[in-house]
Amino acid sequence: MSNIPSDLKYAKSHEWLKVAGDGTATIGISDYAQNSLGDITFVQVPKVGSALKAGEAFGVVESVKAASDVYAPVSGTVLEVNQALDANPEILNQSPYESGWMLKVKLANPAEADGLLTAADYAKVTG
Repeated sequence: MSNIPSDLKYAKSHEWLKVAGDGTATIGISDYAQNSLGDITFVQVPKVGSALKAGEAFGVVESVKAASDVYAPVSGTVLEVNQALDANPEILNQSPYESGWMLKVKLANPAEADGLLTAADYAKVTG
């Protein structure tokens, strides 16, 4: 059974979103996704200042099993990337919701987050 925190929103493509009250959000991949990928060996994320469009790929996560695109759950501008993933991509396996966050973004349209899945809905997708 995957760990699915109830305070996050989820995309069917297995990314999570944590919206802050200041119009920013943090994005990562779910516990289900990291578990499905296996041992993660490389993470590619966009540069700070890049524009994300909801539903479009913004990066790649490579593992011993496969390489998978990572999709933006919302549109926005990249404010910060998790530099720790460059040297230690396995952080995504160890702590997908805390230390393993991928990006922090300024939301282009905060209402887009309302279209994402709740934890209960995401559990049905992964169940």
